[in-house]
Amino acid sequence: MARKPKKPRARKRIAVVISGMPSVGKTTAAEVISKRFGLDHIAGGDMLREMAIEEGYHPKGPDWWDSGDGMKFLKERAKNPKFDEEVDKRLIGYVQRGRVVITSYTVPWLCNDGLKLWFSASAKERARRLAGRDAISFAEAFKIIRLRDARNRGLYSKIYNIQFGKDLSVFNYIIDTEHMTAKEVAKTAARLVQEYKKSI
Repeated sequence: MARKPKKPRARKRIAVVISGMPSVGKTTAAEVISKRFGLDHIAGGDMLREMAIEEGYHPKGPDWWDSGDGMKFLKERAKNPKFDEEVDKRLIGYVQRGRVVITSYTVPWLCNDGLKLWFSASAKERARRLAGRDAISFAEAFKIIRLRDARNRGLYSKIYNIQFGKDLSVFNYIIDTEHMTAKEVAKTAARLVQEYKKSI
């Protein structure tokens, strides 16, 4: 179910920004939208990973962030806002150029351009999805989800004074994914992108 709190800002080139808490289905939907509308897909996490490599780390696999090495980098990141500020600066540039779908925690609050979608789901549901994806126990997944949520809220409040996950006024649509399959979420998001495309 999606609700529409505000009209997206019109632009000549389509740009979509998807945000939401960890393991809510952002990447799957972005990949579908990228293929359907011929847009580049750029993930904030991938750009942060590039910066980790630049700092001498060796990230491997989607669960690297939860490894000892990944946690070490995230602690370093929390102490120095330059990592997130640089990632967001690059992502905003992509949004402004258009023809892109971006998954990012913070860009919707930092940039006025594009169609902004927020995906929501409970911590328990997100933990269930994470457990299935990474083949770990629900208890372990739930612990990871709670840690990521707290870390993100604290970090983005400190850097940007953003109420991450609470202030959703910047979004054009909010999609509750709690009882939806990944395919249904992607279909709903693609329908909203199609409507947005017609309006620009």
